[in-house]
Amino acid sequence: MNEPEKRTTAADVARSLGLSRATVGFVLNNTPGQTIPPSTRERVQAEAQRLGYRPHSAARALASGRSHLILLVLPDWPIDFNLRRNIEEASLALDEAGYSLITYTPHPTGHARPLWETLQPDVVMSMTAFNREQIASIRAAGISRIIPDPDFADEEYSEAGPALQIEHLVKLGHRRIAFAGSRDSRVSDLVALRRSRADDAAAAWGLAPLVTADVDYLTEDLPEIIRGWVASDVTAVAAYNDDVAAAVVGAALRLGIRVPHDLSVIGHDDAPVSQMFEPQLSTVRVDIVGLGRYFAARAVSAVDGSPVAPQGPAAAVELVQRASTAGVSR
Repeated sequence: MNEPEKRTTAADVARSLGLSRATVGFVLNNTPGQTIPPSTRERVQAEAQRLGYRPHSAARALASGRSHLILLVLPDWPIDFNLRRNIEEASLALDEAGYSLITYTPHPTGHARPLWETLQPDVVMSMTAFNREQIASIRAAGISRIIPDPDFADEEYSEAGPALQIEHLVKLGHRRIAFAGSRDSRVSDLVALRRSRADDAAAAWGLAPLVTADVDYLTEDLPEIIRGWVASDVTAVAAYNDDVAAAVVGAALRLGIRVPHDLSVIGHDDAPVSQMFEPQLSTVRVDIVGLGRYFAARAVSAVDGSPVAPQGPAAAVELVQRASTAGVSR
């Protein structure tokens, strides 16, 4: 069996140059306040490169007090298009700032140790609020930078999209509107939040309470649900997301219900599926790129105190009108 290759250390660099380990350590760790001649710095850096020296991450973290790791705790949601884009953009922005993003999803039935106990990240952040047990565990691991900050009211993201959906439908003349949620239990909290925002918007426009049902593309009773909506004079549907909207449109068309002439449907998120069939979906576009970079900026700011915008792109949502919505025709 081959012996594992020995890691080049700062001591090896010092020995090769005939310098003290302290001098080499100061150079390699870029220790402030040291009066080391530029020529010596150049010699150390060149020899370290020649020998293939790589800094030991644990030792560097111990010396600097930073690991340059950001742990993003994800809710147990399906990794859909928008969530994936959000994570990708946050990861890119953090990489540009010299940090690595690591994602972790706690599962309700899981028994693994939380990653914040083993990685010692500089920041632990989440897209949703941490519960009390998680906060206690994170703090017990010696991590003080937590986003959202549990000690302050800190709304990371406000769901403005459902209000935009309702406004769009109302301005097209619709007065009897249904809300189609998702039956995926993993997103039940988010579905409830978007339904609540849609209900509030409907009330603000003086509409009757929204007719609601949770569906997905495998829902066997979806045709019956849609028949019931149409029979009760529903002329438009605001869907939790584009996948749900696509399921509603597909089932309606198979029933012979014309979209949008008999039933207008609007989705949420502007996912690729919204443009993959006819009629293309009207939807709400969220600034996912801006939101990802905002999360990254919040993390970096928590570590080094750099400025960050006081509000993220929570309000950066816009209506995308396509062929699945139109004025009332019945």
